[in-house]
Parts: sequence; structure tokens; C-alpha cells
Amino acid sequence: MKSKTTMAVNIQPVLLCGGSGTRLWPLSREGFPKQFLCLISEQSLFQQSVLRLTTLRGQFAPGEELLAPQIVCGEEHRFLVTEQLREIGVDPAAILLEPAGRNTAPALTMACMAARLEGDDPVLIVTPADQTISNQTAFSEAILVAITEAEKNNIVLLGLTPDRAETGYGYIQVEKHDSIDQNLENHLLQMIPVLRFVEKPDLYTAQSYLEETGYFWNAGIFVLKASVWLSSLLKFRPDIYQATRLAWEQREVDAKFTRPGKSEFFSIPGESIDYAVMEPITSAPSNQDSQTQLASVFMLPFSSVWNDLGSWDAVWQCLPRDANNNAKHGDVLIKDCKNTLAHANYRILSLVGVEDLIVVETADAVLVTQRYRSQVVKNIVGELQTNGRSEHITHRKVHRPWGWYDCLDEGDRFKVKRIQVNPGASLSLQRHNHRAEHWVVVRGIAEICSGDKTTLLNENQSAYIPIGETHRVANPGITPLEIIEVQSGSYLDEDDIERLHDDFGRI
Repeated sequence: MKSKTTMAVNIQPVLLCGGSGTRLWPLSREGFPKQFLCLISEQSLFQQSVLRLTTLRGQFAPGEELLAPQIVCGEEHRFLVTEQLREIGVDPAAILLEPAGRNTAPALTMACMAARLEGDDPVLIVTPADQTISNQTAFSEAILVAITEAEKNNIVLLGLTPDRAETGYGYIQVEKHDSIDQNLENHLLQMIPVLRFVEKPDLYTAQSYLEETGYFWNAGIFVLKASVWLSSLLKFRPDIYQATRLAWEQREVDAKFTRPGKSEFFSIPGESIDYAVMEPITSAPSNQDSQTQLASVFMLPFSSVWNDLGSWDAVWQCLPRDANNNAKHGDVLIKDCKNTLAHANYRILSLVGVEDLIVVETADAVLVTQRYRSQVVKNIVGELQTNGRSEHITHRKVHRPWGWYDCLDEGDRFKVKRIQVNPGASLSLQRHNHRAEHWVVVRGIAEICSGDKTTLLNENQSAYIPIGETHRVANPGITPLEIIEVQSGSYLDEDDIERLHDDFGRI
């Protein structure tokens, strides 16, 4: 479908990659949150979200251009973002790095400031990076219609007709009139004024929304001009606007990475897009004042199977299921079970004679919960935090910009790791004050720098790095390098690394 507008305009996709996905623990961790997981396909939710937007290219009128996407993510996830973008062949316009989470309003504000650097005022397609949408055609058609309205300095968001009393989603209430078609047979003709935003309701309230017309699920997908967001934020939350502007003015640019001023960023109040602008703009007593013409807010219903995969129950709903409504992933055996999800990652997982359960196995944790209670898994994460544990932060297998390592075993004064180094990559030049390391090459070729010597090791050869020795391992080959590392010493934690040089800016 071609947009009917004749005015040239740039279209800027913006993907918001914050959040830790605590309700999908133990698979989702702070260091590897749900947007980077492959939960229902071979591509991660982040990769699906990027491709969903880049697929729009070529569907606009002459003179309109879909720009490369902007990504807003946490500093600690920058290498996950770049690697997953590389895997799908997408070169971003910029990756904006947040030193701490401040919710979606500051994230969108930074994206708008970045979009206006050259004086342009593009239409932004703002979407979370952790959703699944099954109907690309319906999504594309809805976005193209929304862009036409956003060019008029209005705000458009996408809404979905609820098919159950869902307590895990926010809702949008729109004006009721005869043309509203809850079945969405003619959804592209319906640009409906928004009355209010409703937070996640209790079950009784959600049931009442389901029985009425005029309530839709909030997909968190917005289409609006950069200038419209900035002017609206300045009116309703000038504190967020000014604090974000100060952090943006102190930014540093490193290739595709843009880092706002760190100390200034910590002063930004945290707030969501809905709370900061959408709720006050729809409840304003008048659509204008003496100085500012406020944007109108419309909702465009679109028909698709949509899910934000906010819980294991939501994952179960999206996966293929057998005749007894069982879904499984990995090495799983199921016998005489119903309505159950079994998710295995490292070992065989067998379930017999159970119903309505979620069972998730990882290398260092197992979750068992009733399916309808999977929303409260986040309470387990809170307890891990309170108790000072680390299972909510990282997996046993930890991804690094050069590859990954997997901690196979550890005990008093020893730790054993399996390490994979990507072709052409190298670890930092470093030394340890409390441990020695023994390396055995099991696959590939290793270039070992130890002190003032550099050697090449082939499979089945080994090296010893004494305590305090400056060292580095690199992969000069074209295939992954795999080594087994045995650490020994009085202190073995990761903070016993003194980096002297690093290709990834981690000193």
C-alpha cells in the first residue's frame, strides 16, 4: 500500500530496548534481557522488531525516505545490540546508550534530539523492542496511515481489540461512536480520538472493559513528529525536558554509539511516555492555550496477533501446542500433561501427569510455577536481589563483545571456564593480581601474548599465565576459537581484571 501524501518527509524508526523482563526469569536476566532472547522463533524479539520496521522500505510515496533505525538501550547491552544487528544485516543510524534506566519518556526525548540534529523534523515510529506481531501486512498498512496523520502534527498510537480479560496490559479508552468496529473489519478507516489511558487493571475491571466497546490494548507503538513530542514534553514535564537536554548537550560520540553526559543523565526524572505526555495531553481542559497548540491524540486499531511476551503464560500462548495444549522448547519429554509449557536449555526435561504448569530449566536455575501465576515471577527476582545473589544478573554463560564464556565448575581456589573467541576478535590486554590461568586450545588457533612474548597455539596445545603477568588471547583465524581456561588462586571474581588496552572501550 502506498502512502497518499505528496509531501516529502523522512521517517525515523526508533526502537526502545530498555527493561529487564523480570517476569521471564530465569531465561531473562539483567545482562541478557527478554528483548534479546529467541523465544518463539530463530530471531530475537529485538531482531524481529527491527526487521518489522525496515520492511517498510519501498512502501512510501516518491520523495519520502525511511531512515536507518535509532536504537535506545542500556550501556551494558551495547554489544548485544551491535551483534544482533550484524546478524540481520542492519546498520543503525545511531545507538543511544543510557547509563541507567529512566523509563521511556527520557529515552524518546533523546531519540527526538538526535533526530533533529540536522535541523530535520522526521516522523518517528516509536516501538518497544520486545513484542511479537504476526501480521506484517496489517502492521505496515496501519503505520502508513498513521504517518499521514502524524504529518499533520498529531499523535497516533496503535491499539488492539482485547480478546480476553488481560491484567498485564495497559488499555486505551476511545470515543464511542457508531463507526467503531471492534471486529476491525475496516480498521484502516478508523482514526479514533483517545479519551484516556488506563493502567493495568484488576481482573474485575479488565472483564468490564472486555464487555464494553471503546477499550483497546495499548501496544506502546507511537507515530509522531520529533518536534511534537519535544514541545508536548516541554509543556507537561519541563523538568524531564530540561534535564534530558542538559545530558544530551554533554554527549560523547564513539562511532555509532552516543553517550549522554553521565552525571547529568542521573538527574533526569524517570517517567513513561504515557504518564509524561499522553495522559495529560488527553485530559487537558482545552486543546490549546495562549502559547501552545496541543497535538490531538488518535488511536488506530489494527488487526493482528500481538503479544508483548510479558510473562511465561504469554510465551505459552504464542508457541505451537500439541493436542493437549502443551508447548515445549529444547530436549523435552511430556507424558499425560495438559496446558503446560516446558522450556529446556541444557538438560533433558521430563514432565508426567501435570496440568497448567510452566517449567523452565537453565544451567543455573529452574522455575516451576502455575501458568496463571506466571506474572508474579518477578517477585522471585526481587528476592534474589534482596538476598544479594547473582542469578538475576547473568547466566552461567556470559556474552562478551569478543564472544562468550561459560563457567563449567568452580570451588575453593579454582574455576573452570569454556571460552569462545570470535574470528578476528581478542580479549583485552590485562593482568590479574590474585590468580594464575592455564589455557588449553580445543578448537581453532590462538594467538597468545604473555609478557613480551607472542606465540601461536594450535589444537591440544596449552599456555600458562602466572599471577601478575600481562597477557592477551586473540583469534587470528576465520573460525571460532575455543579454549578451556583453568583459574587458580586466592580470588577468582571478574573484578580481578586490570585492563591495560581494550578494543571495545572497557578500560
